[in-house]
Amino acid sequence: MKKFYLTTAITYTSGKPHIGNTYEIVLADVIARAKRMEGYDVFFQTGTDEHGEKIELKAAAANKSPQRFVDEVAGEIKSIWDLMNASYDKFIRTTDPYHVEQVQKIFKKLYDQHDIYKGEYSGWYCTPCESFWTESQLHDGKCPDCGREVKVAHEEAYFFNMKKYAPKLMEYIESHPDFITPVSRKNEMVNNFLKPGLQDLCVSRTSFKWGIPVTFDDKHVVYVWLDALTNYITGIGYDAEHPSEQFERLWPCDLHIIGKDIVRFHVIYWPIFLMALGLPLPKRVYGHAWLLQDGGKMSKSKGNVMYADDLVRYFGVDAVRYYMLRQMPFDNDGTAGWSSIVEVINSELVNVYGNLVQRTIAMANKYLCGEICNKGASLPVDEELKAAVRALRDKEFWLIDSYRVADAIDEVLSVLRRANKYIDETTPWLLAKDEAQRDRLSTVLFNLIESIVVVSNLLYPFMPETAEKALAQCGEKRREFCSLDKFANEGVFHVTNKPEYLFDRIDAEKLMKKLKADGMISEESEEHAKVEQKPEKPANRENRENCEGIMSKEEITIDDFMKVQLRSGEIIAAEKVEKADKLLKLQVKIGDETRTIVSGIAKYYSPEELIGKNVAVVFNLKPAKLRGIESQGMLLCACEKQPDGGERVVLVTFDKPVQSGSTVR
Repeated sequence: MKKFYLTTAITYTSGKPHIGNTYEIVLADVIARAKRMEGYDVFFQTGTDEHGEKIELKAAAANKSPQRFVDEVAGEIKSIWDLMNASYDKFIRTTDPYHVEQVQKIFKKLYDQHDIYKGEYSGWYCTPCESFWTESQLHDGKCPDCGREVKVAHEEAYFFNMKKYAPKLMEYIESHPDFITPVSRKNEMVNNFLKPGLQDLCVSRTSFKWGIPVTFDDKHVVYVWLDALTNYITGIGYDAEHPSEQFERLWPCDLHIIGKDIVRFHVIYWPIFLMALGLPLPKRVYGHAWLLQDGGKMSKSKGNVMYADDLVRYFGVDAVRYYMLRQMPFDNDGTAGWSSIVEVINSELVNVYGNLVQRTIAMANKYLCGEICNKGASLPVDEELKAAVRALRDKEFWLIDSYRVADAIDEVLSVLRRANKYIDETTPWLLAKDEAQRDRLSTVLFNLIESIVVVSNLLYPFMPETAEKALAQCGEKRREFCSLDKFANEGVFHVTNKPEYLFDRIDAEKLMKKLKADGMISEESEEHAKVEQKPEKPANRENRENCEGIMSKEEITIDDFMKVQLRSGEIIAAEKVEKADKLLKLQVKIGDETRTIVSGIAKYYSPEELIGKNVAVVFNLKPAKLRGIESQGMLLCACEKQPDGGERVVLVTFDKPVQSGSTVR
């Protein structure tokens, strides 16, 4: 079995990780799960970076020993990684005794072979980044990495001779174009650091004590990067004298996943350390972008930090995993916010995936008592769905292998939307009314369930718990990877008789009020203010329970008319609203989404006769609450006055079949 060793950066134990940090562990977990599905022997390592002046100062401020401080923070980090279902094989801490011992051996080895020498440092130092800078490297007199204040530092230190290995590293990068991904990171490193010439790197400190002691000079502790970066080899059993079998099997690392802010350390310092140790270099380093909030990097001082465990409390683990992955492009920063997570969950997880599973399982029970098989009553319309399902595996896994995870999710969504469209095309509710179409009905539902089973298997790396839940509702378990590019034509599905929604629709207004009450967002939050604004009541709204036929003589311009977005929709479910004789609650499919619309037409239509009707919908109407139900649009009707003073109401429909979501103009 072919091995695959991947790592995240180890998380600094200065405090609780926000969702920008958490994104990295979830991304790595997706890749690890995908590789296991493909049959690789995966070893997935993560952990914590626990030494340095910043830790020493924070521990003192908290009136704790540095060890107690990092124990508590490392425990919190690990608990969040576990909460997010990260399937790591090793959680390393740089205070682990084995790591400490090996770092001391490495330092001594490099010193003995004259790669490390003793000198004196004088320059500018950034405590939060634990980085030294020359005057010319500062940006407006501040740290070029974080923008914070720097201070003058002057102390005795050991240095690593970077210049000795720089030409060899440059040659390696040029001859291995896939070593640094994406290419923009490679260009930045080569042009901004290697070509201008490397400075020798400070690898010890004397101004603080919280670090790994240098064995032959007790005034010094090993400085952060030589300590932290070597976790990738010590965690799998590196020993300069007697490397373990595990190390021999797993090294070189197949993939380091890191944030773009620490690419320099991983593609310049780390490869040079490895060259000096006589070890092969990692095969690839992927420097992912940042997940930002409110257009800027998350920062406790800015008060714009979101934490994964808070999000999970409101939305659930898989929804948060999905959201973080969905928001991050391959090479650009992503954005996060409370409103956007509601939008993603409702529009994609509820309307597309959850709706498909719930409708299909409900129809399988209602029409065929939960036992579904392929009766062979196929039509050409089936083939487009089958082809999309068969092609998904290779498209998705190629994108995952290219670290384009958001694009991989797009491919999955495309197939789920195609399956929802297939329901509209085949109209199972109409087939169920005709006994002569029973075999066709069974074949259609078989195709839908088979699609759900294959796609849910392929969603497993992203949302493992939800994928298992969807499969269980279909009476299935996870399949072998080799079968996921196929579409079964035989067998019997025994679906659950109690279909459940995979995700609950979120009422944005209620959520924002709760977030405010819980202290998660402030009164001044711009996002909250937008949600809290009460929508104005339009003059002619569906919250009226009858048609008043009010005619206005005021003329409008074409620009006024163009503000109203009209779409074609298909009614896929209808029911009476409790204690409201005139209202019906409708589920209307409009393109890729399904909306709830409350309409005052119960006197004129029964729920049953509405199923399958193509109707005209006001698409961009602000939602309104009717009898506690959020109505997300309005149907167009003709209201005809009768001689007896009553009214006749007729839905605006189409004289020919039209695809749902089409523009009406």
